[in-house]
Amino acid sequence: MGPREQHQRPSRRQAIQSGALSLGILGATALLARVSYQPDGRIVHQLGGSRQVRDFRHPTAQKVQARIAVARPTPQNLRPSAEELVRRAVDALGSMKSFVGRGDRVVLKPNIGWDRLPVHAANTNPRVVAEVVRQCFDAGASRVTVTDASCNQAERSFQRSGIWRAAYDAGAEVILPAPYRFRSMRLRGELLDEWPVYTTLIEADRVINLPIAKHHNLSLYTGAMKNWYGVLGGRRNRLHQKIHLSIADLATFMRPTLTILDATRVLLRNGPQGGNLLDAQDMHQVVASLDEVAADTYGAGLVGVDPKTVGYLRLGVERGLGSMDLTDLVLA
Repeated sequence: MGPREQHQRPSRRQAIQSGALSLGILGATALLARVSYQPDGRIVHQLGGSRQVRDFRHPTAQKVQARIAVARPTPQNLRPSAEELVRRAVDALGSMKSFVGRGDRVVLKPNIGWDRLPVHAANTNPRVVAEVVRQCFDAGASRVTVTDASCNQAERSFQRSGIWRAAYDAGAEVILPAPYRFRSMRLRGELLDEWPVYTTLIEADRVINLPIAKHHNLSLYTGAMKNWYGVLGGRRNRLHQKIHLSIADLATFMRPTLTILDATRVLLRNGPQGGNLLDAQDMHQVVASLDEVAADTYGAGLVGVDPKTVGYLRLGVERGLGSMDLTDLVLA
């Protein structure tokens, strides 16, 4: 079974022509005044020296019922299914129809970075991904795409994680990363300036971030904000010397429609890859949030990390990307 793709790989001539056209457009746009992004979240450029932003938030999202919601076990149900947890968390914010409209092209960005089984808790739970696919279609999406730029060999990571089959069976288009899907862009970040960007992840109407909460040996914790590393191509390991700054730059660039943090099974040690079953623990929780900083603040606590010690969370607060205050957290 292969991934569903609606476009064939372009020929070399087409790729050259397309690249020349893109460079021409970018060059011409650079001569114009700054363009602000539109309320519908479609792709725009912010120029004039400011950071670029891809804002995929739904215009009605400000009317949702809560900023962050957590679904977790109850005395009546100590082992809720992944599907139930997703439904409860998203419904606490007002249902998926608050974020996805009829005809929207939606891209889901799970963590599919590693050649690991679901039980290792290195990648997003495939059942969480499949449930979000179904909810997007139920809300009226015309197409749902699932993709990531894997760290390990992509085809093995997509297959062994269980995400390829689960997403495909739920009706999603599953796309493997390929060199021709990346385009060099000026992000204008404090650390990230010009870098290859995964166009599949930025050429959509809505983008839903689907990370997993887990330990990370460099950043201490990885979840929503760190998950945007999958937007980048090139030698991402070069960013590890200033990993917190690079994560903050990416979270500044990508403003998702919604964040759904998988904490059904959490990697507590030896992240981000894991591999030892003793390092992971079932927690049966899912977080839905409009605030990536808040989602990661909660997720870091699950991993046993003090959020105040995570540099990129502090940077996120300083940049106005969100808040570490969880006093308004809603239990779904």
